[in-house]
Amino acid sequence: MATRIEIDHRTVRTAPQAPAEAVPARPEGGLRHPEKAHRPDNPIQRKPAWIRVRAPNSPVYHETRALMRDNRLTTVCEEAACPNIGECWSQRHATMMIMGETCTRACSFCNVATGLPQALDGDEPRRVADAVAKLGLQHVVITSVDRDDLADGGARHFAETIAAIRAAAPATTIEVLTPDFLRKDGALEVVVAARPDVFNHNLETVPKLYPTIRPGARYYHSLRLLDRVKQQDPSIFTKSGLMVGLGETRMEVLQVMDDLRSAEVDFLTIGQYLQPTVKHAAVDRFVTPDEFEDYARMARGKGFLLVSATPLTRSSYHADRDFVALRSAREERLRSAREARLAAA
Repeated sequence: MATRIEIDHRTVRTAPQAPAEAVPARPEGGLRHPEKAHRPDNPIQRKPAWIRVRAPNSPVYHETRALMRDNRLTTVCEEAACPNIGECWSQRHATMMIMGETCTRACSFCNVATGLPQALDGDEPRRVADAVAKLGLQHVVITSVDRDDLADGGARHFAETIAAIRAAAPATTIEVLTPDFLRKDGALEVVVAARPDVFNHNLETVPKLYPTIRPGARYYHSLRLLDRVKQQDPSIFTKSGLMVGLGETRMEVLQVMDDLRSAEVDFLTIGQYLQPTVKHAAVDRFVTPDEFEDYARMARGKGFLLVSATPLTRSSYHADRDFVALRSAREERLRSAREARLAAA
């Protein structure tokens, strides 16, 4: 059975220069989110039956966990407290992070630790590629946290990792889940030039919630990032994701869909926001499965090649299987367009 690795980029190539808003790296045993310590507690609501998951305990889960430890790999599955870790690791699917395990931003929804990252590991691309080749992965997802401390936001490290995987495992398809490269001129071009098969960048939420949910980011910058990928290389699939249950309205979600289609984004994921700790943003409500089905139906009607909208959907959930479906959907759309042109001739 193939194993999927997704990789996160949280490291530094040169001596790190802290952004103004960064906080010192947390001491051993210290707070994971020191920037949230002063916030009032938001009680965590009891989850409805449709999003409860079993605690992971299968033998394969523990084998996957041991594999991650043996290869000194950081997983976003653990760092972000993903609810699907039991299912995915029991199928030997793991989401890895490159460039460290500390983010320079402090989004109120995210469970990844905040602080000053360590220097980049120059050997990491080779080690990641070696693991991909040894595991025989069909599809690999490379993701990361924000690295505002790096001049290029980590773009070159992404490109080096993509190149290393191409050399070690030519048949493996590669998906990147990048940060926004805000104020990093030329960074996006470096990643696009490395030609990943899928370029994913999550909008995360609707514009009105950015100041409280994603304060370090800018909605229209993220949207423009996805649009620029298509302008630079139309052959690359583009993908984005949303969390719901944070206080957005249905009409606002539908507007985000329209914005993404205007940027020619191919694949949309929508999942329920789950509050990691009492210091994180509170869940406004639990969106019902019927509402997710409605979102999926509306998104398909707006022209996305592929849509995944369920309470437990996450950006990289079933990424390998979805890539096969995404490629098939494009081929079918191109075939239909050819047939329509011939019929009109």
